[in-house]
Amino acid sequence: MSEANERLKELISEQRIAEAVQRLAAEIRHDVKGRTPVLIGVLKGAFMFMADLVRVLGEPVELDFIRISTYGRSDSPIREPTIACDITLDVKGRDVIVVEDIVDTGSSLNYLVKHLAARCPRSLKIAALIDKRGRRHCEVKVDYVGIPLECGFIVGYGIDYAERYRYLPAICELKKKE
Repeated sequence: MSEANERLKELISEQRIAEAVQRLAAEIRHDVKGRTPVLIGVLKGAFMFMADLVRVLGEPVELDFIRISTYGRSDSPIREPTIACDITLDVKGRDVIVVEDIVDTGSSLNYLVKHLAARCPRSLKIAALIDKRGRRHCEVKVDYVGIPLECGFIVGYGIDYAERYRYLPAICELKKKE
């Protein structure tokens, strides 16, 4: 799909995203009070969500990033998940929150949870801005859900298609032009 053959329809406004981030930050603050969690952002899509979440949390946190490779430049998974870039912090005995832009089929997140659980964190939770349960192939528990979404191929607010559209401030559905 080239940009000339694509069209965007806003699904989730900047305001609705901001409200979801505020709510998730309040839930996380409540759950980790008195502790300093490690937030692990899943690159590349979660970078905007994680930055906003950290600002709104307003509490001490430690940050790290991990990159999982499955999609390549396609709109559907093309291979089994692999770790393309791993975390550097020691998370043994720590409260870990994985910050994900979107949980779709669940296969990447399922793989990631097993990978991080092997490092013996005190707790391991998932915060996702978008949860598309209708496409789930692997059961994964998302502890902090920003916005449930039934369908649509989405871009914006860090979420891309072939490295495009991350810059959009809202989340839009990407469709082929008829």
